[in-house]
Amino acid sequence: MTSPRNVVITGAAGGISSEITDRFLANGDTVLASDLSSEILNSWRTRWDTGNLLVHPADVSSEDSLASLAAVAEERLGTIDILINAAGHFPQTPFEKISGDEWRRVIEVNLNGTFYTIQALLPLLKTSSRGRIINIGSGGMFFGVPHQAHYIAAKAGVQGLTRVLARELGNDHPITVNLVTPGLVVTPAAVAVLPEPLLAMQRERRSFHRDEVPADVVGSVFFLASDDAAFITGQTLNVDGGLTMW
Repeated sequence: MTSPRNVVITGAAGGISSEITDRFLANGDTVLASDLSSEILNSWRTRWDTGNLLVHPADVSSEDSLASLAAVAEERLGTIDILINAAGHFPQTPFEKISGDEWRRVIEVNLNGTFYTIQALLPLLKTSSRGRIINIGSGGMFFGVPHQAHYIAAKAGVQGLTRVLARELGNDHPITVNLVTPGLVVTPAAVAVLPEPLLAMQRERRSFHRDEVPADVVGSVFFLASDDAAFITGQTLNVDGGLTMW
């Protein structure tokens, strides 16, 4: 068991990130969970009868909202050891029907939101002796997913951002920056928008012929946040059951 750490998770109400939150809380870490949905965040107070869960709503596309999150983190945590950028927005739209507004919104949440969040919280990460930034991407950028041009473009941008930050932050601070790229994970949000033929195709092409579920992703994030991963940075850890290999 790694000694208790301070963790901030954006998009914490999502199917994957909620299980990531559970894992860190079970480890005894203090988690500041952030999402647009105050209702879902507040419901966690009854599920986790513990003093090490803090919640604060935030919109990653709003720099003012993230400044508020940073102020809460500074007041309640003092320092941040681990930042997990898991907020996401993935509408399904054929390329020719994507409007400029929809394109900009997806880029704003998935790519710009990661940039805004790291900028807002980096001063607190720099005060840690074991800083970790873990970005959640998408394995879809390795093979292309129809109707997700904006989402895949944004997540590919996050990979580039991850690599540059690993170079910059590794020079002066012990902060690692890595990317986890899940395949199509079966969550309520995903099932609501993804066609079943696409999920079936994923099952068939994986080495393990089954759906990918949130629990499949949690361990990779927890590992990259651990002391065992202190010399791993700038990397993309693909977690898709063997769908993509290189």
